[in-house]
Amino acid sequence: MIAREPVPLPPYAEEVTTGLSSPQKTLPCKLFYDEIGSALFEEITRLPEYYPTRTELEILRISSREIALAAGSPISVVELGAGTATKTEMLLRAIARRQIRIKFFPVDISPSALAEAKKRLREELPGASVRPVIADFSNGFHFLSEISGRKLVLYLGSSIGNFDWNPAIAMLQKVRKQLAAGDALLLGTDMVKSPEILVPAYDDAQGVTSRFNKNILQRINREFGANFDLDSFRHIAEWNPVQSRMEIFLESVKTQVVTLSLTNTRIRFRSGERIHTENSNKYTLEMVERMLCVSGFKLEKSWFDERKWFGLHLARVG
Repeated sequence: MIAREPVPLPPYAEEVTTGLSSPQKTLPCKLFYDEIGSALFEEITRLPEYYPTRTELEILRISSREIALAAGSPISVVELGAGTATKTEMLLRAIARRQIRIKFFPVDISPSALAEAKKRLREELPGASVRPVIADFSNGFHFLSEISGRKLVLYLGSSIGNFDWNPAIAMLQKVRKQLAAGDALLLGTDMVKSPEILVPAYDDAQGVTSRFNKNILQRINREFGANFDLDSFRHIAEWNPVQSRMEIFLESVKTQVVTLSLTNTRIRFRSGERIHTENSNKYTLEMVERMLCVSGFKLEKSWFDERKWFGLHLARVG
């Protein structure tokens, strides 16, 4: 008899089993973005209730020239978590008007997204030198120090909001450590607003955000040989005013036991018990300024949409 090779465990296996076995069950939000999850998130960005993407694009459309002027020149542009770099194109055009040659370093964990960004920008901005960087931020930001000259680092899309306060500062401090005096950061943040606006953005009428949240269970079923019944969990999105964040959960609608056969783990759920899947922190301008200051940056200027729902903040290394 030929022995079968053991099925390799996913690299985040311990994180998943520990999180699901804890008294307050959790799953890491990075698991949202498999192929299905990424497609669902693209669908979310087009929903009428989901304002962040179109609001940030509105700011970039109106203020890119002013942002480019404030950033200074000549600079190289580095975008963290660039994906396909669609929204960045307006800003790159504005910077390209101010200098003969522009170097753009889109940074992402997805080679396919970076390949798409490079192909499109080569056609749309022939004067730009696009140099993709495949990187996982958990390994640090050493690639920043290897880029010569003055830099403008972009961290857009309110991605910082996925980190709680202390981890957000720790992440920004790691970025700051790799930069030199005169380098700048353009940070996107979702601002505090009414729960009547916030909650529907994370729990839309068509149920796309619910499918996106439940897809994390589908992924665990596939990768861990688990037997989560998606209909036995419901999507919950709540505003926590004390922590200034949206909190996302999957709530068990009944008492049940789920098995992860690959790790030989049995998870018991009470009716009403929740798995915490994501936070999305919202900021006041004072919070943004304090976060940047503690991280080693000085806030120079902020740009907002007319309702002040979203902000782009230019901060400088002293």
